[in-house]
Amino acid sequence: MDRAAVLAAFDAQVRRRPEPDPPDGRVERGDGVIRCISDWWTGVAWSGLDAASADRVIHAQISRFADVPRPWEWKHYSYDQPADLPGRLLAAGFHAEPPEVLLAAEVADLSLDVSPPAGVELRPVVDQHDVDALLAVQEEVFGEDHSTLREVLLAGIARRPSTAAAVVAMAGQVPIAAGRIEFHPGSDFASFWGDGTVPAWRGRGVFRAIVAHRAALAAARGFRFLWVEATADSDPILRRLGFVELGTTTPYLHPGVSG
Repeated sequence: MDRAAVLAAFDAQVRRRPEPDPPDGRVERGDGVIRCISDWWTGVAWSGLDAASADRVIHAQISRFADVPRPWEWKHYSYDQPADLPGRLLAAGFHAEPPEVLLAAEVADLSLDVSPPAGVELRPVVDQHDVDALLAVQEEVFGEDHSTLREVLLAGIARRPSTAAAVVAMAGQVPIAAGRIEFHPGSDFASFWGDGTVPAWRGRGVFRAIVAHRAALAAARGFRFLWVEATADSDPILRRLGFVELGTTTPYLHPGVSG
């Protein structure tokens, strides 16, 4: 993989062309930034700044989001300019969440014929019941309430053509792992989100089967690349499956009105 070329394509096709989240999401552009505003996610998705403009633009975004009643995010990638942007964000009142690794893979290079371990069935998410099973996994794995995802995921699945899909691994009637994929229209990219396996089933091949299942969905739709923002837990597994590092990404959170 030509990492520089793939990163450039990712920046042009995905970061600079974010899709607003339903039902009320919108995208705003101007002054060297692209903002997304919705009940699901609000913040700066892309920035193209320089040393002379950075502080002014940062404070302009703080003013723009002054009425947001919850923390909002400035999504920073390791290649963003200026190089000291993280320090400028911290000085302006943001705090940094743990970084994640931006990984990508060419779909044609991945093994798509991977079966789950014995006793495990992969169930496509098609309705409210399946979404609840997926959320149960994510809340057990991550220890957070992910209920705000319900409406977004159901809307993505219901679109024609759909812009999202998800899968839940079931051991009998118990959901043990899950993950979703988003298809970015008009781009070469699909992305993985929300991957999680409950502790008792880790290291048994469930995660690999979920990766292969979603990669096959991307291949069937003609997407060339997959990308994922990987945590420390999933990073080494994805690398073994053929993903390569393009950079890192760090969420910088501003407290908003609540702060």
